[in-house]
Amino acid sequence: METVTMSTPDIAEVDQFRCRVDEIFQKIDKLEKKVNEVEQFYLNANKKKKSSSKGNSIREEQDKGRHVPSIKKQQQDASQRESTAAKRMQELMRQFGTILRQISQHKWAWPFMQPVDVKGLGLHDYYKVIEKPMDLGTIKNQMEAKDGTGYKNVRAICADVRLVFDNAMKYNEEGSDVHLMAKTLLEKFEEKWQLLLPKVTEEEKRREEEEAEAQLNIQLVREASHAKRVQAISNELYEVDTHLEQLRETVVQKCSTCNYLGCMC
Repeated sequence: METVTMSTPDIAEVDQFRCRVDEIFQKIDKLEKKVNEVEQFYLNANKKKKSSSKGNSIREEQDKGRHVPSIKKQQQDASQRESTAAKRMQELMRQFGTILRQISQHKWAWPFMQPVDVKGLGLHDYYKVIEKPMDLGTIKNQMEAKDGTGYKNVRAICADVRLVFDNAMKYNEEGSDVHLMAKTLLEKFEEKWQLLLPKVTEEEKRREEEEAEAQLNIQLVREASHAKRVQAISNELYEVDTHLEQLRETVVQKCSTCNYLGCMC
């Protein structure tokens, strides 16, 4: 049997063919990773939509044709939103400060203006009964703190004011002067708090809606970004398909030439 030897140009052509095949396989590996990433993104997105299905149909209608803000625009909006919300919260705290001042000026408020003098009064079991001591003076100082350690919202202040009087009623027996004073001041505080509460609730609802809007915008930006990736992957797949078709034609052509010359392909 006659041995078919390959010339140097033939060897070079085979090497070139092998390189093209290797390049295509590398592209396919990269594309597979990209497809997996995009697929995982949409799987997670679908899970989130299912977990918050309430009102989804309405939101989907609202999202149709919705303008997707850029990341820079979102950052600017977030900064503006936080600044505006901080001003609104400062106003609520100012109004709460008025309530605290009125309670503090009551004739029975003096026992609650400073921390309890545990040692001076010989209250050896005080810290066994009271887990978190609190007083109106400490609350006032924390409201006025400028180092970032102060209260972040009005409900936190409200909780501490209640704690002042709850502690006093818990430690002092019912019928005692301090218990009666604490109970009276707590009732007066609750009356005033109920007048401010609708504004606090409205602000909390507004912040929740703004946060939901911000999260929706972030999701839309991510979806737009992945949509671009999907388009890019589609283009790359078309390119790989084109290269494979070219290689197929090359192989067919070489085999046809080989058969014509009487050699085996």
